[in-house]
Amino acid sequence: MAEDTKFLLLFLLLSSSSLCFGSEQDIQCLTSVQQSVIDPNGVLKSSWNFDNDIVGFICRFTGVECWHPDEDRVLSLRLGNLGLEGPFPHGLQNYTSMSGLDLSNNNFSGPIPSGIGQQIPFVTSLDLSYNNFSGEISESMANLAYLNTFNLQHNQLRGQIPERFSVLGRLTSFNVADNLLSGPIPTFAQDFSSLYFAGNRDLCGAPLDECPGVEDGG
Repeated sequence: MAEDTKFLLLFLLLSSSSLCFGSEQDIQCLTSVQQSVIDPNGVLKSSWNFDNDIVGFICRFTGVECWHPDEDRVLSLRLGNLGLEGPFPHGLQNYTSMSGLDLSNNNFSGPIPSGIGQQIPFVTSLDLSYNNFSGEISESMANLAYLNTFNLQHNQLRGQIPERFSVLGRLTSFNVADNLLSGPIPTFAQDFSSLYFAGNRDLCGAPLDECPGVEDGG
């Protein structure tokens, strides 16, 4: 029992020291996000006030959900339906333990960063739907090994869905409907509705129609 107690005390000590470091990084991340997006409605400008030294103050920001209200550690960033514009937000690599990112129903545009798989590696829910993101879907997104929900519908994404996405075995929802995607759909561990792939004229393979030339072996 004494050994268990010593282990618990050591764990708490190490955790508390890492939380202090993590808090500074998470605050830095929110600052970068606020500075990098266009906020025509002033939602982030009015809510995200960094002139505060009370522990947990960022947890009261609009769209910020913390692991605990008394810790400046971001659990998820939910910025959907805020009228935000501009490129994909900067600074996300500073989050220490974020598991959810929702940028849906805004006016973000341009490419999704190719390094996003390294920036937010522990995210379980990623919703970039109903924006104007363009370009190709980066293969590095297959590094988001913990993803359960991945929504990219209603953007301007083109090219193929990377074959490496088939390794995302935790996915329970993957929606790329209404983009400009083409080529074969990877073979996923889960069966997804054809509605999740609809609206891409040149996308093929299960659960859509077979790709041309693959129905016969020769």
